[in-house]
Amino acid sequence: MPDQSAGQSGLENAYTLQSPDDNRAYYDGFAATYDTDFAQGMGWDYPKAIARIWCAHAGATDLPVADIGCGTGHVAAELGVPPDAIDGMDISPEMLAVARGKQIYRTLQEVDLTKPLDALGTDYGAVVSAGTFTHGHLGPEPLAALLGIARPGALFVIGVNQQHFQTREFAPMLEALVKDGKIEPPHIEAIRMYSRTDHAHADDLALILRYRKAITA
Repeated sequence: MPDQSAGQSGLENAYTLQSPDDNRAYYDGFAATYDTDFAQGMGWDYPKAIARIWCAHAGATDLPVADIGCGTGHVAAELGVPPDAIDGMDISPEMLAVARGKQIYRTLQEVDLTKPLDALGTDYGAVVSAGTFTHGHLGPEPLAALLGIARPGALFVIGVNQQHFQTREFAPMLEALVKDGKIEPPHIEAIRMYSRTDHAHADDLALILRYRKAITA
């Protein structure tokens, strides 16, 4: 049975993480119970929202998909694309090990978004993410770096915790990317991250950023 108290405690502890090493160690320890205590126990619907928006706007050229901060594979499970059309990236090897057991990805790679992303290539037709931009060490800077792994015109569906979006000034980064001709103007949709209403984070919101890499970028 899911342990909701453990899921809530896990979420609150995750909000305190400050460095890549903190995140790697924490999620390595959380991986074995993440699906039950957090995703089920808290009613984590965030991946469903990312998948809904991707599915509503993706075309035939928006493959393969790069699932950034894939964790144990919740976004991939909701997208419904063939395993040979989606790759997962996460900072935690133990979370990746859980995802690997589900056989829903073509490849899985350990990736730190604060470091160069050259090893990921440049040919993704879409980039999605749920839960990576929450609190802690990642500000908006990786949004620019992630453009480098995608083809011109690629679809991006990136979730950002609403409070984190405001405190870390994601809006100026998006404005700069538009001004510099890197991305098309983004559409931003606020969604509830949790379907369950019986815990302290039931009203937490995420902003889902949907945009395309500019054709000429």
